[in-house]
Amino acid sequence: MAAQETPQVPENPFILVDGSSYLFRAFYAPPHLTNSAGEPTGAIYGVVNMLRSLIKKYQPSHMAVVFDAKGKTFRNDMFEDYKANRPPMPDDLRSQIAPLHAIVKALGLPLLCIDNVEADDVIGTLAREAGEQGRFTLISTGDKDMAQLVNEHVMLINTMTDTLLDEQGVVEKFGVTPAQIIDFLALMGDSSDNIPGLPKVGEKTALAMLQGMQSIDAMYDDPEKITGLGFRGAKTMPQKLAENKELLMLSRELATIKLDVDLDGIKPADLEIQPADKEKLIELYKECEFRRWLDEVLQEGPVTARSEKAADATQSESLTAISADDYEVIYTEQAFSQWLEKLKQAEVFAFDTETTSLNYMEAELVGVSFALAPGQAAYVPVAHDYPGAPDQLPRDWVLNQLKPLLEDARATKVGQNLKYDSHILRRYGIRLAGIKNDTMLASYVFNSVASRHDMDSLSLQYLGHRPIAFTDIAGKGAKQLTFNQIGLDQAAPYAAEDADVTFQLHEKLWHEVSQEGSLISVLTEIELPLVPVLVDMEQRGVQIDAQLLAKQSNEIALELAKLEEQAYTIAGEEFNLGSPKQLQAILFEKLELPVRKKTPKGAPSTAEEVLQELALDYPLPDVIMRHRGLSKLKSTYTDKLPKMVNPRTGRIHTSYHQAVTATGRLSSSDPNLQNIPIRTEAGRRVRQAFTAPAGYQIMAIDYSQIELRIMAHLSQDKNLLEAFSKGRDIHKATAAEVFGVKLDDVTAEQRRRAKAVNFGLIYGMSAFGLARQLDISRNEAQDYMDKYFERFPGVHDYMESKRQQAKRDGFVETLFGRRLHLPEIRAQNAARRKAAERAAINAPMQGTAADIIKYAMIKVAEFMRKEVTDAQAWMIMQVHDELVFEVRDDQVERLQKALVEVMESAVELDVPLIAEAGVGANWDEAH
Repeated sequence: MAAQETPQVPENPFILVDGSSYLFRAFYAPPHLTNSAGEPTGAIYGVVNMLRSLIKKYQPSHMAVVFDAKGKTFRNDMFEDYKANRPPMPDDLRSQIAPLHAIVKALGLPLLCIDNVEADDVIGTLAREAGEQGRFTLISTGDKDMAQLVNEHVMLINTMTDTLLDEQGVVEKFGVTPAQIIDFLALMGDSSDNIPGLPKVGEKTALAMLQGMQSIDAMYDDPEKITGLGFRGAKTMPQKLAENKELLMLSRELATIKLDVDLDGIKPADLEIQPADKEKLIELYKECEFRRWLDEVLQEGPVTARSEKAADATQSESLTAISADDYEVIYTEQAFSQWLEKLKQAEVFAFDTETTSLNYMEAELVGVSFALAPGQAAYVPVAHDYPGAPDQLPRDWVLNQLKPLLEDARATKVGQNLKYDSHILRRYGIRLAGIKNDTMLASYVFNSVASRHDMDSLSLQYLGHRPIAFTDIAGKGAKQLTFNQIGLDQAAPYAAEDADVTFQLHEKLWHEVSQEGSLISVLTEIELPLVPVLVDMEQRGVQIDAQLLAKQSNEIALELAKLEEQAYTIAGEEFNLGSPKQLQAILFEKLELPVRKKTPKGAPSTAEEVLQELALDYPLPDVIMRHRGLSKLKSTYTDKLPKMVNPRTGRIHTSYHQAVTATGRLSSSDPNLQNIPIRTEAGRRVRQAFTAPAGYQIMAIDYSQIELRIMAHLSQDKNLLEAFSKGRDIHKATAAEVFGVKLDDVTAEQRRRAKAVNFGLIYGMSAFGLARQLDISRNEAQDYMDKYFERFPGVHDYMESKRQQAKRDGFVETLFGRRLHLPEIRAQNAARRKAAERAAINAPMQGTAADIIKYAMIKVAEFMRKEVTDAQAWMIMQVHDELVFEVRDDQVERLQKALVEVMESAVELDVPLIAEAGVGANWDEAH
């Protein structure tokens, strides 16, 4: 049979959505979303996304979203076991029903739940009535039962696969006509609905029977005709039909969608889409944290209907929480002086810069903005230079006027990402002081995983306001304007609003953070004091040897070519090592390696963890892994780093990010210093290119086994505390306990295994994971873990307490009160829940380690301000648990001892905090 053309849906169809069907399908399909309170939202997102797509594509004026009502239906009266084998609805799904219904209603979409009947019957009745009136109906469903409703007036759409089914499509898909679907379902039964069907009749047999006899009624009229149809079991089918007639007729009745249910007088014409309730949508989208849709509602409103009434309502206004009526643009010295006096008198004010670039080493100041109170903001342009730009106050004059205020620690300021603004001011000789709050950091401390922490996202979440986007005034792509090129009629409201939004976010977030445990001290004692320390480090930058990196790039290129030849030899043909499709074909089709994991589309996965596992037993995955590692090293570092040297300073200047990782650790970008491999020779060679200038050396100081020491402190395990307090090799001490031998008798292999246990338990590793790492049996790995917990019971108790706390509160805490939220801890999906439980164990240690290195940086900076004069030494990098310095030759001995002492005394634990220092001409030598 030739494939039919894609069916055409008439304009303005009457759309009926099988809400219950889609709810279940969306629940089990990714993405598995949760909001910051840990409440599941993935099914809501999936269904609403589907509804939005339908509306956008077909622009209906009439529509209904139909859900099954609670309780039993008339089919249960007919057959007590109808749907009896279905498991109870998961709690994570049940909790999403009410908010989904609320969103559907807020969108202006009619929602139906009719008692005693299923959604199918409501849809069938409405489709029949619409057809009788000559109205075309499009039914959105993934349920095959609905195919019985298809006719010249009714079509099905599966929005998850974007496929349409008309009458011909039903025949192509199922092999029977829509009129035969009921008998088809009755014959083969339906395990999901517990419809019994004819015993031992499956899809192929049912199809053969209907194609030969047309209907169940015809089969009973002439049962002997069935014996000549030739399918397996045809000879005994007449007897089976006779013996099971009552069961088959019941099955047919259960499979039949009713077309005449009582809908309390509701007719298709009544189901007109209404204007959306924007206020309610804003509330619901904020609760679910659907920020893109919230942005859309705030910007222009969700157009959900074809009617003019709805279109007018959605476009008439943009809901906003902020008024720009009192914004000022300052052009004169008199106006500036008046504002400056207000700023000096203010208890706190918001401050922001507008510049020519996001690169803090290249950006030039174009203007500054301030806010004194909600809605009270001003913009001071100083360098807009587009043709016809009005006269502006000179930049140097404005900055000279502001310098005393900005450098005054008693004049408190708030901002959004003030590290960037501090960089800009440094360029003009101003050191920003008096930072009371940074809204990016306040949001991050309040809940690191709740949202992104940029101003636009925070404004949507906390103020219900969509700020003017930069692209709104500057355009996009290659033709995007820089801020100095933007007309002041657009630039001034944008800049003033930035300060206003920041001020209002400060008020909101300061209150939120102050209410929650020790979070305010995490903000004020760790994150905010760290800002100027990072600015100093970033401004100083790092020297690199570009010639050495170029040499390494050439050497890596030769090594990559060798690896490619090895791969071709093993595979027996040439192929693109970077192509997942070609790699799949070679590994799993040609070489027939075992498939460890599949992609969402069902293809064998070539992800890194899969290749790592296969590389243990097969040569080609090992070659591929080495090739991938070297390729990444070349493209990310040896090729790229020389291009990142700043022409003004001759050094590279990374950006450290305080508000990215979930645990509180710093990350860095351009370049990413955290990801340079240290366990491979090639990675260590890259570190050789991080060099000290003539007359200086690189000093690297890192904490020894800090997370294990934190575990000892947090768990208060007696044996662990004793081992650290007496300065024992912790891995040998663990081995002695686990293997029951004297400390001096521990072998190298026993120490290696104990080390794997120590670090594995910190990361919540299972016996299965430990077995794979040590290449031992799962029982042996479990035995190691059992002995470990037997000897270190405090660790076991601590881990269990963290799991319980996470389940109870939805978060765990570091030693200093930083909260690490775990939204998946109550997930229905076992794998995601287990991952969250592992994180609950590890996060307090990793987060505490992050807090300690930040405290250390702050205290090191204080020490260097007091004890180190200009050009004696600089702190230049922070990577994981390590601080890196440039130290003048004649200061190395003094500062090595002093800085180690500062780091070891940064915080007080119940075990010694040990810092180890190394010195060399480059980073690799010093580490």
